[in-house]
Formats: sequence, structure tokens, C-alpha cells
Amino acid sequence: MTPEMVMSVAERALVITLVLAAPVLLTSLVTGLVIGAFQAATQINEATLSFIPKLAAITTVLVVTGPWMLKVLVSYTHELFDSIPRLIG
Repeated sequence: MTPEMVMSVAERALVITLVLAAPVLLTSLVTGLVIGAFQAATQINEATLSFIPKLAAITTVLVVTGPWMLKVLVSYTHELFDSIPRLIG
């Protein structure tokens, strides 16, 4: 197993991680910005106000994108397991 192969596997794993985390993180970011703007406009300074909308938005995103995320993860795992003989030999 060459260092190039190790770097290739690690790079692919990091890309998959970023792709799978992006929808949840972006949803949380956008929801937080919207709630923050609302709080600034209404001068409501309650830290727990953004928790429930963020939780609802993240749950919705996970329900919608969950099957796609699982498909990507299973596909990557199959690719990784199929490449074990090539990586070892």
C-alpha cells in the first residue's frame, strides 16, 4: 500500500464527510441567521429561542436527505470494501 493510496482513501473519506455534513450544517446556519435577525429586529434577547426552530429544521433536513445520505455512505463503504484486495496487493 503506497502513501498515494492512503492519501487517496483519506481524501475520499473527507470529501464524503463534508458532503454528508453540508446539508445539516447549512440548514443550521441559515436558521440561526434568520432567528438572529428576527431577535435583533424585535430586540428579544433569549438564547433558547433559536433552539426549537433549529431542531425542527435539522430534523426536517435529516428526514428529507436521510435516504440519500445513507445511499452515499453505503456506496462509499462498498467501494472501500471492494478496493481492499487492490490496496493490499
